[in-house]
Amino acid sequence: MLGDFMPYLAMVLVQVWYAGMNITSKLAMESGMKPLVLDAYCQIFATIVITPIAFFLERKTDPGITVPILFQLFLCSIIGATANQVFYFLGLKDSTATIASALKNVLPAMTFVIAALCKLEDVGIKTAAGKAKVIGTIVCVGGSMLVSFYHGHTIDITESSIHWLYAENMAASSSGNGTSLLGTFLIIVSCVAWAIWFIIQERLGKKFPKPCTTTAVMCFMASIECTVIGFIFEHKISEWSLRSGIRLVASLYTGIVCNALASCLTTWSIKKERTSFCLSIQPVVGRYCGNPKLGIVTRKIIRGNSCRGRYDRCWTLCGSMGQECRD
Repeated sequence: MLGDFMPYLAMVLVQVWYAGMNITSKLAMESGMKPLVLDAYCQIFATIVITPIAFFLERKTDPGITVPILFQLFLCSIIGATANQVFYFLGLKDSTATIASALKNVLPAMTFVIAALCKLEDVGIKTAAGKAKVIGTIVCVGGSMLVSFYHGHTIDITESSIHWLYAENMAASSSGNGTSLLGTFLIIVSCVAWAIWFIIQERLGKKFPKPCTTTAVMCFMASIECTVIGFIFEHKISEWSLRSGIRLVASLYTGIVCNALASCLTTWSIKKERTSFCLSIQPVVGRYCGNPKLGIVTRKIIRGNSCRGRYDRCWTLCGSMGQECRD
């Protein structure tokens, strides 16, 4: 019985981890760390951690890595690891952790649209399931766009008793940095890359059901790709320094927890369930995990954020209706 709930628990835990990534990565970039440098370190640390785990757990299991599987792993690395995280960190630099969390909720809609265009998903617009999925897609994108472009009145809430002095000082020093259209656009591009990765990963998982090995190879390839890209744009050795505590914390946390462990759990959940299942957790948990910054940094909740929560719940409801009708 407990095994049936493990994919749910795994994906909820992944979303909690991603919420922490939004905060630590944003603070690292506010301290002066370049997004491309952060991305390179994350992939390197992820490779160092997940490779021995994959070796000890999956070295004796079949099947082996063939040329077609290696090519799919390369696609996963260049799209799901490199492009996804490069664009995400570049967008996060010109945005906020809360906005980035909200925009990630377009991921289920993006995946559905791309799968439908590639004829991997039967829309069935004349059926109840098809109508629910289409409505959910429109509501999902509309809600995420709302929180990015609409800023209403401030909602008064009780101030949290939890404070992180360093984060508060960093937020105060960068209080003038708002959310740019470029940042929003880059995060959406990141979601498109991530959606393509989900589609490739689901097909790869059927031929190569080794989540740890898949993650290890993907992170290894991505570490080379991101390091090369990083050195092309960031020549100064001083930019690669990890002397600052928050830079080291962000690199270790995002690399080990999110790139290695979270990617491994996501790959395992896709194998156990389906891509649609993994994506259905995103809006629900992202709604509540996307704003933990309220507890450690003085942040105001505005009307747009509140409205986004209603849209997120509508998307989840429509997606669940579509899944039930199809089943």
